[in-house]
Amino acid sequence: MDPFNGGGSGLTDSQKADLKRKFSRMDALSRTDQAIRAKAFDISEHYRQHWQGTGFKAQLVAPSKAAAVRFKEVLDEIGHVSSAIVISPPDENEGNEEVDQESKDLVRRFWSQMMAKYKTEEEYNRQIIDAFKGSGDPEILIVVSKLLTGFDAPRNTVLYVCKSLKEHNLLQAIARVNRLYEDGGTEKQFGFIVDYEGLLGELDSALTTYSAFEGYEAADLAGTVHDVREEIRKLPQLHDQLWDLFKPVRNKKDMEQFEQHLADEALRHEFYARLKAFSRCLHISLSSDKLFDVFDEAKIDALKRDWKQFSELKRSVQLRYQETVDVREFEPKIQKLLDDHVVAMPAETIIEVVNINDPDALKAVVEETGVSEASRADRIASATRRAITEKMDEDPTFYKQFSELLEETIRAYREKRLSEREYLNSVVDLASKVARKDRGRDVPESIRGDEDAQAFFGILDGQLKTEGDELVAGDDAAAIAQQIIDIIKSHLIVDIWSNEVAQNNLRNAIDDYFFDVLRDEKGIDLPVEVLDDLELKIMDLARARFAA
Repeated sequence: MDPFNGGGSGLTDSQKADLKRKFSRMDALSRTDQAIRAKAFDISEHYRQHWQGTGFKAQLVAPSKAAAVRFKEVLDEIGHVSSAIVISPPDENEGNEEVDQESKDLVRRFWSQMMAKYKTEEEYNRQIIDAFKGSGDPEILIVVSKLLTGFDAPRNTVLYVCKSLKEHNLLQAIARVNRLYEDGGTEKQFGFIVDYEGLLGELDSALTTYSAFEGYEAADLAGTVHDVREEIRKLPQLHDQLWDLFKPVRNKKDMEQFEQHLADEALRHEFYARLKAFSRCLHISLSSDKLFDVFDEAKIDALKRDWKQFSELKRSVQLRYQETVDVREFEPKIQKLLDDHVVAMPAETIIEVVNINDPDALKAVVEETGVSEASRADRIASATRRAITEKMDEDPTFYKQFSELLEETIRAYREKRLSEREYLNSVVDLASKVARKDRGRDVPESIRGDEDAQAFFGILDGQLKTEGDELVAGDDAAAIAQQIIDIIKSHLIVDIWSNEVAQNNLRNAIDDYFFDVLRDEKGIDLPVEVLDDLELKIMDLARARFAA
């Protein structure tokens, strides 16, 4: 199709030929409305599909001020992405071809609108640049030569090159999008260049040209730009590394076996790391049409299908093993990949933690349909383990006992000594006992209902002996626990646990009680190693239970 036939209606053949000559250079051709419209649509779709909503932004380098305005007009007409223009004021030397008076007028009208809105060039520049550096609109900043150098916006990640750039301008433009960036779960490893002008083909050799880039070492410049196909070719290896973790799984279609295989925390974390690496590479690959130059559609579909399966597996095991999950754990660009290419998932990852203190919540998990009894048992076991870990310092003897019982129950199931039903029943029983602090009949009547006394009793019971080698236990140990609590409470002051002097005073008071009362009055034997261990445990427990 000859683009000049329609646009040159009313011109003689000679005039058409003259018009073609004036627009024969690529730079001139790239300024035509047809080329701008095609590129703008491509840019809009590329940004919308791969980057919109991720926190990352883009810069579009237009060949002229008039082209910059036209790019924005078309982007606004499409309506999928927000954009803004930063250019210098128009002058009489721009658009000096006689056929380009319309371009001159277009730039002047745009500039008049900006001055009416912002009053001064400085304020116009400041407000748009500040907005671009932030997390809101505009998503794409359109420039010509202004802001290609000396402009630092780490969110700027994608560079759409629609203009021939030479030497320093090209290198500086690349540097603008190659700034590392991380904020609120948004991590940028490197920038992306979409080259509409064929500039990158000879870039590696150009980068090492000393005359072009004086002050840069050739070794520093080598590898500044990589063909996206290099990343695409990493996909099979990263895909294989992910599957390698599941070699021991016999039935590769049984997700229950996959989930049980990931019961080990260290293995889960390795799975997460490998999935993250594969996800990033897949996102980069899917954002380029060169993916189809490297792999056929069947292979791409297989990669996406496996990625979906592993992403769903990650969510399942996080729920099953009740892991604390940051709502930002899916990087925004990976979430974008989920939503646009594979499967719609929530914008935030929220793991519903089982509250073992709520009998109805436990019952709901037990009666849940669609998941195996082992999966339900693992959820309750993981929630119980978390509750024990969180409370361990507040009553170490009690929680250590149930921690050991829980781990033994899990081990018995893994070793096939318990059925799924027995496993589920056992962990429900343990969770209920942990929730209601069921100590059985081991607590003396004198301290029942006194959680503080029971906790201190736990670290004292059976730890002391009389000089006649009789264990101090039961009511005697309970009485000692109550005495120690009285001493602690009498020494509590504001911020005691950040006050070394106050802590030493408390420690000395406990020392005095052990020697003056327990040893001298009650005849209790106090070997140094026993006393040191008990005092350390008492101080740790006091810190956990009495946060003054």
